[in-house]
Amino acid sequence: MKLFLASSNPGKLREYRELAGDVAIDLELLPNFRDIPGYQETAPTFSENSAGKALYYSKFCDGPVLADDSGLVVPALGGAPGVLSARYAGPGASDADRVRKLLREMDGKKGDERRARFVCVTAIAQSGHALAVVSDSAEGLIADQPSGEGGFGYDPVFYFKELSRTYAEISSAEKRAYSHRGKAFRRILYVHSPSFAATFA
Repeated sequence: MKLFLASSNPGKLREYRELAGDVAIDLELLPNFRDIPGYQETAPTFSENSAGKALYYSKFCDGPVLADDSGLVVPALGGAPGVLSARYAGPGASDADRVRKLLREMDGKKGDERRARFVCVTAIAQSGHALAVVSDSAEGLIADQPSGEGGFGYDPVFYFKELSRTYAEISSAEKRAYSHRGKAFRRILYVHSPSFAATFA
């Protein structure tokens, strides 16, 4: 089974390959992704952005295309960063810039005010037709300061209560089992190809 990832982000491809583990799935970045006019993720929901992106990029590829839209949702901030997670600190901002802005916004918030969840909506499309769209999430808290060297994005400040560590501190195996992207990936494999999903059991 081959899936093309609608992204030019090697970090995301690396994470999906880790999620796949030893399963016989060939994951590759969409060929010539940078030469394709970019899809504008302007929808107000993760689902619309994910499905729209998969449908759009599937027209430039012969095989099934996997796309996702994911982000951090903090109820105390009105749902921010939400669908703007990657653009939270403005154009050209780094992961560290986004984390610093988030921590400034969280300053003074305590207890349940620091609740947060990572959301991932994953879609597969082929030749302009949607094959599956699923979503999942992981609950946690925003830490007072970054901790850990792994992951990317907001991982260093997302404290995962089940494992008492941030996303940046957990192992690849733990992230595969517990993360929002891992859970959504398993769900979409089950919907798209139950025989492949069974290998995760």
